[in-house]
Amino acid sequence: MFPAQDNGFDPGAKTHMNIIEATRSYENWMRRCTHVIEDDLRYKHQQMREDPFFFFRSTFYRWTQLWPELCRDLRQAPKVLAVGDLHVGSYGTWRDAEGRMCWGVDDFDESYPLPYTNDLVRLAASVKIVVDAKSLTVKFKQGCDAILEGYREALRTGGRPFVLAEQQQTLEKLGIDAIEPPEDFWQKLNGRPGVAHGFPSTAKRAIEKTLPAKKLPYKVVRREAGHGSLGQQRFVAIAQWCGAWIAREAKATIPSSCVWLNGTVDHCQTYYETAIKSAVRSHDPYQKMVGGWLIRRLSPDANLIEIEDLPKKRDEMTLLNAMGAEAANVHLGTKRQRRKIVRDLQGRKSGWLRNSAKEMAKATERDWKKYRRK
Repeated sequence: MFPAQDNGFDPGAKTHMNIIEATRSYENWMRRCTHVIEDDLRYKHQQMREDPFFFFRSTFYRWTQLWPELCRDLRQAPKVLAVGDLHVGSYGTWRDAEGRMCWGVDDFDESYPLPYTNDLVRLAASVKIVVDAKSLTVKFKQGCDAILEGYREALRTGGRPFVLAEQQQTLEKLGIDAIEPPEDFWQKLNGRPGVAHGFPSTAKRAIEKTLPAKKLPYKVVRREAGHGSLGQQRFVAIAQWCGAWIAREAKATIPSSCVWLNGTVDHCQTYYETAIKSAVRSHDPYQKMVGGWLIRRLSPDANLIEIEDLPKKRDEMTLLNAMGAEAANVHLGTKRQRRKIVRDLQGRKSGWLRNSAKEMAKATERDWKKYRRK
């Protein structure tokens, strides 16, 4: 299934570092993997100091150091091709090949073969952080229970794609139907200055492969987005086609932070496309890896959804249950692991997820306070 030498997290690697040293080491490694936009990196540091959840989302490299030490009893759980950096902000919407609105995990930048417990603990730890920040009103224990219930049920049934066009009641409970696409989306995108030079030929070829017509005129702009990926190059091609605007983004990818932890250098995310193709979902036909570039369609109604963007009128238990179920949809892409995961879950003590997530959230808060003082 996975190479025998691939142990996921290496618990002995770089554990002597503190958060300041880990950040410096990781960013130096980034520079060896790709061209880094230093201004974006400085902005990322500024945001990391101001908001603990932004800090959490931006420091999966630190998680790879701490999780094996603080959650030792979870390291030997069955391994899957995991999301890696799973949290409540990892979910979004896209249009499938039939034009239907779908919902699910929409960020596989850190995808890597890991114990299934990594994703569940990280998702639950993010719930603890946003509950403490009052961005969610659900009780933390109830939130963990909802995640596990959704995960177990999806494992039992073999998973199910979240095609929202055919699940109106779920759409309403998640609060997604109340999100209004930004009216100025195209105005803002078109308002960015065009890229005069510095547009890599590899990105150009990757984007042109996904445009609907050959020799279609387009304008290229830069875009800053994401949290952990701030600093990586992003280019967007904007064109008029059949009477309206279209856009394709090319983002330079780097390997998972687990590769940094294990002391290796590479130049793209090896597992991204495998993760999205193997997951139980109705796929986004425009999301694909071309060389070292992640290509995706941009539009006002196909984006990551932030918790703060959701309306106050929402069923948070249904939302977290769905997040747990979608984590299972991803894990079910690793064949022949379902029964092993079910047995492992049955053998775990009550409260294991809550206790582990609370420990990791506390460690993140300690790091954040130290990072703010630097």
